[in-house]
Amino acid sequence: MTDSADSLAPAGGAPAAPPGRGTPPSRGRLTGLDAARAVAILGMIAVNVGPRGDPGLAGSLYDLPVGRASILFVVLAGVGMSLLTRSAREPGGRLPWRTMLWRSALLVVGGLALQELGHEVSVILAVYGVLFLLALPLLKAPTTLVATLAGVMAVAGPVAWIGIQLATGTPFQFADPGLADDPPHVLHRIFVSGPYPVLVWCAPFLLGLVLGRAPLRERRLQRRLVLWGLVATVGAYVLSQVVILVAGQPGDAIGWDRLRSAVGHSQMPLWLVSSVGGALAVIGGFLWAGRLVERRLGMLVSAGRLSLTIYVAHLLILAGLVRPESHTLAGGYLITVLLSAVLLVLAHLWVRWRPVGPLEQLLRLPGRR
Repeated sequence: MTDSADSLAPAGGAPAAPPGRGTPPSRGRLTGLDAARAVAILGMIAVNVGPRGDPGLAGSLYDLPVGRASILFVVLAGVGMSLLTRSAREPGGRLPWRTMLWRSALLVVGGLALQELGHEVSVILAVYGVLFLLALPLLKAPTTLVATLAGVMAVAGPVAWIGIQLATGTPFQFADPGLADDPPHVLHRIFVSGPYPVLVWCAPFLLGLVLGRAPLRERRLQRRLVLWGLVATVGAYVLSQVVILVAGQPGDAIGWDRLRSAVGHSQMPLWLVSSVGGALAVIGGFLWAGRLVERRLGMLVSAGRLSLTIYVAHLLILAGLVRPESHTLAGGYLITVLLSAVLLVLAHLWVRWRPVGPLEQLLRLPGRR
């Protein structure tokens, strides 16, 4: 994967030698972003394998990625898109709009098709494709404008999400958009009523666009990402708990009291702030530990470079080998560890052979192989 058009979310910098051959990846490549993306993928695998909501410490640890891994994935998608199009922000630069349109179309159609499989997972790829498409007009916009829009949508998106349900009197059912659905239902589920509504999830993506313009190699920035990311992660959650302690738990029916929640996938501002803070801390930490990542975490780097391939592969494995049988928390741990280990090893072996994953290759604009 290079930063041209090879990946779901490019890491930036010059093409790197495959890790694990005795030569560390090129200094021009931000391998910390690859490692962070691999962590997001592994977290999503754990969430998608399940089960979720088991009591006790083991259940709480297993549920830790819920509402966090997917946000990390989306933030990194914004970072990758910003890096991919950085030359367009230079004087006389042109947007790679044909590449982005091709990528968006593949992700939307592929995501809707994958939703039809029996893996019992809410596929995020169609939302990715729509976010890439909607971001095109903002790629050359001033950074302050994009940052302001991200902040506004972090509040306005959840408020509108609640308001639409109250105005229509119809609570959203979190139905997944699939290829068999008619276009109006697909658009409604992608933008407002599905598990990853663009109305809300555009905020972390826009923040990723802003982060991709920052000097990510600076140690000072990396430390700040870790510090303030952790502050946001803990602070937003604690604030939610304090407000709930004073005003009470949100009710089961949709209402403005939902704004107190910081629960994963609640679509609420405090959850967004907390989960995005966690994403920034992970990204900053891996960037700060760049040398360690290059020397010791080659498998994570390889997996991050094959993020789309691994994501699709785990859906196919869940559909073909894991579902519909239910399993205990111990079984969930076992399946998650085995599946993650197999995919990590296969990704590492593939990168030693070829730098671009099989599905990442499809994201390249035809004629530019």
